[in-house]
Amino acid sequence: MATIRRHIGYLKTTYGLPRPRLLYRRGLRLAVSSLRSSENPKATSPPSRSHNQLVASGVSCVRQTFPSQSLTQTLRLRLKAHSHSTADTQGKRAEMKYVLVTGGVVSGLGKGVTASSIGVVLKACGLRVTSIKIDPYLNTDAGTMSPFEHGEVFVLDDGGEVDLDLGNYERFLDLTLTRDNNITTGKIYQSVLEKERRGDYLGKTVQVVPHITDAIKNWIEAVAVIPVDGKEGPADVCVIELGGTVGDIESMPFIEALRQLSFSVGQDNFCLIHVSLIPVLGVVGEQKTKPTQHSVRELRALGLTPHLLACRSAQPLLGSTKEKLSQFCHVPAGNILNIHDVPNIWHVPLLLRNQNAHHSILKQLNLDLAIPPALEDWTRMAETFDNLTKSVRIALVGKYVGLSDSYLSVLKALLHACIACSLKPSIDWIAASDLEEDSAKLTPEAHTAAWETLRNAACVLVPGGFGDRGVRGMILAAKYARENHVPYLGICLGMQISVIEFARSVLDLESANSTEFDDQTPNPVVIFMPEGSRTHMGSTMRLGSRRTLFQTPDCITSKLYHNSEYVDERHRHRYEVNPEVIGNLEEAGLKFVGKDDSGKRMEILELPDHPFYVGVQFHPEFKSRPGRPSALFLGLILAATGQLESYLARHQNGS
Repeated sequence: MATIRRHIGYLKTTYGLPRPRLLYRRGLRLAVSSLRSSENPKATSPPSRSHNQLVASGVSCVRQTFPSQSLTQTLRLRLKAHSHSTADTQGKRAEMKYVLVTGGVVSGLGKGVTASSIGVVLKACGLRVTSIKIDPYLNTDAGTMSPFEHGEVFVLDDGGEVDLDLGNYERFLDLTLTRDNNITTGKIYQSVLEKERRGDYLGKTVQVVPHITDAIKNWIEAVAVIPVDGKEGPADVCVIELGGTVGDIESMPFIEALRQLSFSVGQDNFCLIHVSLIPVLGVVGEQKTKPTQHSVRELRALGLTPHLLACRSAQPLLGSTKEKLSQFCHVPAGNILNIHDVPNIWHVPLLLRNQNAHHSILKQLNLDLAIPPALEDWTRMAETFDNLTKSVRIALVGKYVGLSDSYLSVLKALLHACIACSLKPSIDWIAASDLEEDSAKLTPEAHTAAWETLRNAACVLVPGGFGDRGVRGMILAAKYARENHVPYLGICLGMQISVIEFARSVLDLESANSTEFDDQTPNPVVIFMPEGSRTHMGSTMRLGSRRTLFQTPDCITSKLYHNSEYVDERHRHRYEVNPEVIGNLEEAGLKFVGKDDSGKRMEILELPDHPFYVGVQFHPEFKSRPGRPSALFLGLILAATGQLESYLARHQNGS
């Protein structure tokens, strides 16, 4: 019963559930018991009808309070992890090992890539790895943040809108993370304040220490044991990345909580890696260690001592620089890692492996090296990319082209697809507004250059976005691709753009538009989804993994997905194609070959008489992996290089 109460307490804290009524509390307890029984093959007696009714009532009450698809899944995962840990406790169970990655001197050093690469090396040693990203900002999640400020919003299977670094973790480590793997100050304070309002602290004065720090520690320890690699039981190592820079005011509670965590789990279970910058002054040309010395001193003053230093630099570190860092930062020279600039980020795990980073980390964590790190696939990928000579030009027509991180997952998906075709991606960034007629008058040079770039591209990609800026330019790009038989892929907004363009150009509905851009349009071909909220922005979109059913096997998209009857992809949108105009669009030649399970929400469109004109409401880039590219991005590149028909023919023949 204590275990059940702990799981219920976790759900109440994580999902902000209120103080439960009797029915709610009893239902949840029985729901937990039922799930435990379902996981236990020795369970013999089935639950009674009244038992099932009470469970259903309790869970129904929960869902009315917080209608989350991930609630039952999270509960099931926690029970699996608990059952695994209980079984291990009866035999021999190793404690969770934590690797903390912090940053100093400046932000943007690549802590996310470093943390992911550390995970890759440890995984290659035979260890199971999970990841947590801590973002000290007050936002509950990244969902309402501008791509210009923070880069893209990465979407997880459970609908979590999280920092783009979790995308790096998923791609590098091939994990399926949850929203709880991204901790923010907003989430922590929200959970603590809700507990205070419920009276859970029994009249005590609620303070940063111990209540906020305890909430941080409890969250880390609870999430670390949830399996995210598709296997049973908790991982061996949890890699934690602390966002921001040491010394930032907003990260102080997290540093204090992590200091307490390092003490409570013991030195053999905690390894701290500090990422810092080694600048070179242009005039002197000397590698300067003073910024790193000050950063380490600040970290030690806060109670944390780094076991390894990961030094970012343009060129490899000199021996004298390492000796100086070792002397003044109190870190052995063998534990000073150099992550210098490399041709592509797939070299970073190889850099760490070559410097025996795994030996230092495993020694600190008191772990035996199971196997030497097997990184043959990584070596092959890194070298293959370096040696590519042929390229393909891809016109990316978007709203946020001023910051490449705004489309980070799109860029990675294009990279994965191009490498699968033995090509190097050549991205031509086109600001959608530069294609518009107004631009021809205001900035004629930019307008001419944008159209020349578009005409020279082998394919066109219009990614997702929000707001009406640049929409007319995107419509012109979609029209150009459609009329000139240039391979086109529209993602989310890009699909809606293709519907608007088709309605205007083919159906002669000049005023056809989305209600997002013109809520008074007489021809709304894209509308606001009925279940959406017009008053709240955060976590109110259609989010997470949703199933799309193919309406016919005789379409390019179905064939690219290996003739599957359905596909599960991640979504993030508020608007959808108006179901009332589907008949007219299809009669004119635009085919909707993929729909949701209700059959009323359009997911995939194609033009049958076009080499490759595809629009999808979901975001296929979020599930693309190195060596396992997204089917749609692969199809775009194959079509751009004239290989699509032969590829589909080979696949149809089973080769």
